[in-house]
Amino acid sequence: MFYDSYCPLCVAEVEQLKTLDPRGDLEFVDIHSKDFSVHWPNVDPVSANRVLHAQRADGSMLYGLDVSAEVWAMVGRHRWLKLLRLPVIRWLADLVYWLFARYRYSISYLITGKRRCDACATDPGSCQLLPETAEHD
Repeated sequence: MFYDSYCPLCVAEVEQLKTLDPRGDLEFVDIHSKDFSVHWPNVDPVSANRVLHAQRADGSMLYGLDVSAEVWAMVGRHRWLKLLRLPVIRWLADLVYWLFARYRYSISYLITGKRRCDACATDPGSCQLLPETAEHD
């Protein structure tokens, strides 16, 4: 799963998933890491910053809520997320997800008091705010 280490909510979700995955079946990759494009040339970091991306072991890609539903199912939690993938409600759930993804820094601020952080990837406990002028779309 490719994640945004500048987003406090994203980092919190990754940390929770890590604790629920003691066998290490999931791999978490920070899209802001210096060597991201070297190790993952098939994943556009700009696109992965707009919509959550993941790659299965077989190489197939997942996006958005499909990622969330699958990774949480892998750790045996939040199985209700599969309901959001049903055709009847998928389009609405995807719209809500897209809005969340687009405004996640503002939503993070409302929930955590932190809009963005720069140290989350290496030390989630010391999440530091980035300057308000920095934009990470």
